[in-house]
Amino acid sequence: QVQLVESGGGLVQAGGSLRLSCAASGSIFSTMGWYRQAPGKQRELVATITSRGTTNYADSVKGRFTISRDNAQNTVYLQMTSLKPEDTAVYYCNARDIWYQNNYWGQGTQVTVSS
Repeated sequence: QVQLVESGGGLVQAGGSLRLSCAASGSIFSTMGWYRQAPGKQRELVATITSRGTTNYADSVKGRFTISRDNAQNTVYLQMTSLKPEDTAVYYCNARDIWYQNNYWGQGTQVTVSS
């Protein structure tokens, strides 16, 4: 079955960096990406990347976050720099099945940025 496992979250001071990883298995995926949900807010898109390498970023993270993927390993990464307290959220990995365009979600990893 399809499984997405995130790692790399943690506690970091403002201005610091973290690298999130998501290892996907069980299918072939077209678009993969990261979403986040802060307390009291709806889940929002952070960044996506297609199998061809086309990327899309939320305006709030442009210039600070970089998404990449290793197609051979079905792994997507999110390099986060210049972190701000408002980046604090649970970050979820998302992957779209190439056959049916179904969305699959990881369990999430907590990112906390202290001031």
